[in-house]
Amino acid sequence: SFAEVKCSLCVVGIQALAEMNRWREVLSWVLQYYPVPERLPPKVLELCILLYSKVREPQVMLEVGSSWLRAQANQSLPEFGSLLELYLVQVLLPLGRFEGAEELVRGCAVFDSEQQLEFLSTICESRCRWTQQEETLSAAEEQQDPATETVLGVLSQKLLTMLTLLRRALRSMSNHFYLLPYKKMLLATFLLYLVVVRLDPASPTSLPFIYKLVQLFRQAWAAVLSPIHRPPVRD
Repeated sequence: SFAEVKCSLCVVGIQALAEMNRWREVLSWVLQYYPVPERLPPKVLELCILLYSKVREPQVMLEVGSSWLRAQANQSLPEFGSLLELYLVQVLLPLGRFEGAEELVRGCAVFDSEQQLEFLSTICESRCRWTQQEETLSAAEEQQDPATETVLGVLSQKLLTMLTLLRRALRSMSNHFYLLPYKKMLLATFLLYLVVVRLDPASPTSLPFIYKLVQLFRQAWAAVLSPIHRPPVRD
């Protein structure tokens, strides 16, 4: 029939998208041909749940699977029981939706009391494992906190030591700069400006200024290269 051919083509399309690593497009592509999630063929729904569970994205099928399982028309299908169990194990329980799982099981009238108890027992076991994992993770985080604080303390001490050394270096450099003959350097800069901009080096009147400029630069150079403890040249 047309419905069977359509379902078979969708199954082939899902497998092709999965092989091409385009699994993110699977659900949207399927819903183009089945706009109403409640009317998805059981085989297509099963493949979608298995696919997104394998890639660790079960939340993608959360709403679609819930809508399909809550539809009265689907609860009479022979695949309903297996799909409900698959949805619980692959979608709801990995996401920690225990209350929703219990509500879904109790709301299905197709199950007798024994089947409901079996499903509820599975949910209870999964809840216990979930709680134990959370407690284990919390204990591990508490053990890591002291170690983290110790590492942060060591890093803070190293940073403080580096800042102290940097402050000492800056202070030493500032003391060294204080010893430089600023007045003579300023005067030399001013004379250089006069010589280059205002005076003609070939003119005899500019020779005394050039001679004075050379002497000032020699004194400034000697002061810069002298040790820090050497007293500066007095003006």
